[in-house]
Amino acid sequence: MKTVYYTVVESPCGNLVVAGDSAAISRISFAIEGSISADWKRSDRALARARRQLAEYFAGKRRRFDLKLALGGTDFQRRVWREVSRVPYGSTITYRQLATRVGQPQAVRAVGAANGQNPIPIVIGCHRIVGSDGTLRGYGGGLDVKRFLLELEKTGRAAARS
Repeated sequence: MKTVYYTVVESPCGNLVVAGDSAAISRISFAIEGSISADWKRSDRALARARRQLAEYFAGKRRRFDLKLALGGTDFQRRVWREVSRVPYGSTITYRQLATRVGQPQAVRAVGAANGQNPIPIVIGCHRIVGSDGTLRGYGGGLDVKRFLLELEKTGRAAARS
């Protein structure tokens, strides 16, 4: 069994817990409490590439992540997450458009649920998926974080969060 490492990354969205093994990341969590398993080992070094790329993203210097990802989930979830990954930096699409892109235009709620189970937010830009009317809908880090990430991508810089 591979060792799971974790690191804590300070961000304008609060501290993020990044977890993975020495080859790939498998999770990013917005809350520290309850996010770290007792058998994980802290290693900033093992996850240095993810730390650096997240810092570059929040500094407005990175638009695409170049990280190996270890995704669990069902085949359907992985299809949704792959399609979410294709939404360009600074762009948004609706849940309905996402459902159409995965070949299941009637499965808007299922697509929304899969998007909500994304284990690697920010890197897999699930914040870029919005309601049919353009309004922001649920986000694991909260709607204020979703709004912040979209504004960061729109302006290229992190404005102070209220």
